[in-house]
Amino acid sequence: MLQMKKMNGFTKHTLIIVFGIAMLYPVLWLISSSFKPNELIFTESGLWSSSFTLENYVNGWRGFQGIAFGKFFANSWLISILSVLGNVITCSFAAFAFARLNFKFQKIWFAMMLVTIMLPYHVTLVPQYVIYSELHWVNTYFPLVLPKWLAHDSFFILMMVQFIRGIPRELDESATIDGCNQRQIYFRMIMPLLVPALISAAIFTFIWSWDDFFSQMIYLSDIKLFTVQLGIRALFDPSGQSDWGALLAMSTLSLLPITLIFFVFQRYFLDGIATTGLK
Repeated sequence: MLQMKKMNGFTKHTLIIVFGIAMLYPVLWLISSSFKPNELIFTESGLWSSSFTLENYVNGWRGFQGIAFGKFFANSWLISILSVLGNVITCSFAAFAFARLNFKFQKIWFAMMLVTIMLPYHVTLVPQYVIYSELHWVNTYFPLVLPKWLAHDSFFILMMVQFIRGIPRELDESATIDGCNQRQIYFRMIMPLLVPALISAAIFTFIWSWDDFFSQMIYLSDIKLFTVQLGIRALFDPSGQSDWGALLAMSTLSLLPITLIFFVFQRYFLDGIATTGLK
């Protein structure tokens, strides 16, 4: 019986490892191919090449039209950091209001907020574009960043509401007896306990902002404002000869920030997901 259990465990782990390797293979191929000369990328399909070079990284980092790829990384960092700050601050304020405060039509506003989660982004794309165009915000970072400072992402509000509802209300009552107002209750008691959910929201926001391609393509056309995703897209020339090596090298570099941030904050990320009950 014991031997049978060990055998089942061995089989299960083997299948998981094989499945994991299969899932990682495209990423491993991307990294491997970024070190291959252009003429070998599609002729040697394996992970190991007969020749390795760093020229792809040099060529890719040089950028194009006089703009180095470092500029695109700086733009992506700027958008991602501003988006993270906006979401963490304003969504936590909105979540505290829904979870702890009593105000008129609270349930109706909360239901409306939940409905917006179900709306596909493409449904609101045209009206949003018209509004931003009328405000002369197209070809600026405002359409990408400003909504984050207006509690735009309902998913994070819901996640934080769930977390705050798990904090005993007796703590609020004790703080009120000690003379704290709502602002002091939030900053001195709720926010320190909300840290795991805030970090989860920050990680999600950073990854989604960093990887966002569609919105950036819609609103940005000036090459000086390009982000990493638009820069990589610009390296691809469907009508001519694309520099595949440089494209794969810059794609590999674009993975580093989100991979690093995920592994550094992995513990907080899992805590935040587990304690909010969202999976």
